[in-house]
Amino acid sequence: MVTGATGYIGGRLVPRLLDHGYGVRTLARNPDKLAKIPWCDDVEVVRGDLGDADSLAAAFDGADIVYYLVHSMGSSADFVAEEATSARNVVAAAHRADVRRLVYLSGLHPSGADLSPHLQSRTAVGEILLDSGIETIVLQAGIVIGSGSASFEMIRHLTDRLPAMTTPKWVHNKIQPIAIDDALHYLTEAATEPVPASRTWDIGGPDVLEYGDALQIYAEEAGLRRRLIVALPWLTPTIASLWIGLVTPIPTGLARPLIESLECDAVRAEHDIDTVIPPPANGLTGYRDAVAQALRHGPLPSDPAWAGPR
Repeated sequence: MVTGATGYIGGRLVPRLLDHGYGVRTLARNPDKLAKIPWCDDVEVVRGDLGDADSLAAAFDGADIVYYLVHSMGSSADFVAEEATSARNVVAAAHRADVRRLVYLSGLHPSGADLSPHLQSRTAVGEILLDSGIETIVLQAGIVIGSGSASFEMIRHLTDRLPAMTTPKWVHNKIQPIAIDDALHYLTEAATEPVPASRTWDIGGPDVLEYGDALQIYAEEAGLRRRLIVALPWLTPTIASLWIGLVTPIPTGLARPLIESLECDAVRAEHDIDTVIPPPANGLTGYRDAVAQALRHGPLPSDPAWAGPR
């Protein structure tokens, strides 16, 4: 069962699971959103809403593994409460259906940091799933690099449109991006790889860099001249999100939680996942190569959900 199949990650994970020979069922509030997707005829589509506990009973029946890839960032005024309710509903439905494993994609964050509401919510959902008593794998990723990812599209549009820009001080914070194909590798393998216990596992690409460096590398790969970036310590998330809403097609309601989540470093604290799910056979994709791959695809404003994990 893949929840969030109309979203950026879920919509790309489903064909990977099909290629591995799994039978896949997807959950959607509006199944019509999946009607024109190439893999739609190869999956079972069930109408349901994670916020509606009663709608999940039949949807989860017979499912062995449930992917939790839904979040309400940018679509709900109180996404923190809504996501906690959804997580509890999933746990209840999974128990009724005797689901064997839950797989959740959360966000990288430093231990003990004062987290943004977005990252607090992601962490809280992970804790609800981990406390469920069902075997749970929580993969924690930073910025996902791929055409259509909200985080990458923010980098793309800011750098394309602004030869000079003022930014909050977090432009100097450290990030560890991961290419979309690498994120999908870990998610796909998480379906069946044995794990010693339910826990969180950090995933990320090979490069750790400042957010400002990520903008400059994008500019180089896009054939643009070096950007002038001036960090202003007093630039608040509210002002920054309004500004991003003006210069990019990313809605302010989505931009703000993305920006707030950049207030702390997003770097792997451990590499324990390597003992459970080895990296892809060709190695993890570096940030520059991931950008180059994403640039081979144009921006995807019609993508059903630009909301990646960060």
